[in-house]
Amino acid sequence: MEPWEKLNALHLDALKEIGNIGAGNAATALASMLGSRIQMTVPRAGVLPLQEITALVGYEEDPVACVEFSVSGPAPSKIFFLLSEPSAYLLIDLLLGKPQGTTRELDEMGSSVLTELGNILTGSFLNAFAEFCRLEFKPTVPAFAFDMLGAVLSSAFLEGGYFSDRALVIETKFYSEAITISGHFFLIPENEALGKILQSLGLQLD
Repeated sequence: MEPWEKLNALHLDALKEIGNIGAGNAATALASMLGSRIQMTVPRAGVLPLQEITALVGYEEDPVACVEFSVSGPAPSKIFFLLSEPSAYLLIDLLLGKPQGTTRELDEMGSSVLTELGNILTGSFLNAFAEFCRLEFKPTVPAFAFDMLGAVLSSAFLEGGYFSDRALVIETKFYSEAITISGHFFLIPENEALGKILQSLGLQLD
């Protein structure tokens, strides 16, 4: 039986709480980058298989921007942040000081902006996760992709061959009076790493 299948309600609540804290940390980082007050909600958080994740985010053919890290340490994992195409373009405009609606396609400057943004947001998420779990996570240099949703998710789950077909998914909405940005954080631990994360929280997989 896979470790994910041993999770009970207490385990899931703990993982969701970590997700909420991580997303809140990312919202603070985003507000600092934009120089304005940003609020955050987490409409949904939970452990889902790949097929359901695709349906949650959109359609397989939808273009998305994704920043991905591999994480080493006591609980090796992958963590990545995914933005819808409209949210990605909106953030490029905001961060470059352009009127909203200016960016309509991704160029080299836009890719650089989104990579740095994803680096900061995902790093903030990971720092909160590490602090909550009292574990040390060592992220790699971020990889950026702008591709169809199905291709991005398949790559994230299949690379390396030893990751589960499930992930902790935190759907996040960052918003102010003028903007709404939709994103998703994903955590895909190696099988043994999931048990170590839960153990760090005082929980055991039976």
